Amino acid sequence: QVQLVESGGGLVQAGGSLRVSCAASGRAGSRAMGWFRQAPGKEREFVAAISWTAMRTYYADSVTGRFTISRDNAKNTVYLQMNSLKPEDTAVYYCAAGPLNNWPPSTYTYWGQGTQVTVSS
Repeated sequence: QVQLVESGGGLVQAGGSLRVSCAASGRAGSRAMGWFRQAPGKEREFVAAISWTAMRTYYADSVTGRFTISRDNAKNTVYLQMNSLKPEDTAVYYCAAGPLNNWPPSTYTYWGQGTQVTVSS
């Protein structure tokens, strides 16, 4: 089992920055991690993913160049640094863990409860 807890969400003005974190516990090692988001009335969408070694990352086109995913395996924590935020980035952001030793993740097995990010215009 893997437990994921997101934090760091909040309200920010357009053009601002925010960093959300995901603390993992349990059998979190050797797993790729991802961030997803879901805006009101919309489907959940992929944002970014990072491999266990942090050597490989990929992003949704909508956030490329603005968001950066990173991880600190010593702290079992994954981060999403969000810069140049836009109102359309407003959503609940979810952290997810992939299967062991699987890249790119074929699926995401464990999910956090989400953290709200609101970008005002």
